[in-house]
Amino acid sequence: MTTFAFRTAQIADLDALGIVMDAAIGALQRAFLSPDQITSSRAIMGLDRQLVIDGTYFIAFLEDRIAGCGGWSRRATLYGGDHSAGLREPRLLDPATEPARIRAMYTHPAFARRGVGRAMLAHCEAAARAEGFAACELMGTLAGVPLYLSAGYHVIEDIVDDRGGAPVPMQRMGKVF
Repeated sequence: MTTFAFRTAQIADLDALGIVMDAAIGALQRAFLSPDQITSSRAIMGLDRQLVIDGTYFIAFLEDRIAGCGGWSRRATLYGGDHSAGLREPRLLDPATEPARIRAMYTHPAFARRGVGRAMLAHCEAAARAEGFAACELMGTLAGVPLYLSAGYHVIEDIVDDRGGAPVPMQRMGKVF
């Protein structure tokens, strides 16, 4: 099994993370979305700086390169980047009654199918559990849904987000620890 080194993302990492996210959206969604939907995905997905500020966003390294990134949140926003219109809800969640959010999970295409997503997901779930959360929710892209299903998540609802122009199908998913 591959071992990844994790560290908490810093503001100085944002440009490098943006490159990883853009590459992941462009390459890993290609088998699931049309070119117009990929363009739309870039408008509705991406980095939420609040995750970095909160210290809940991580970088996975392999071979001294960024293999992926992802995070979790104690805030109500379920998905979307700083540039995404709407859906921003900075309210703090109650760990006793609400699920933490798994957010902005991306694998650099050069490291796809090497366990980056699974390792990052486990890392984020452990951090959320350590803060008292008993469940997590996320918004899964079609490329990510198989990973989340294999990690014990179930589909809560199917959604289509057309804020970026072309409709992008996704699935809201949840897991109880």
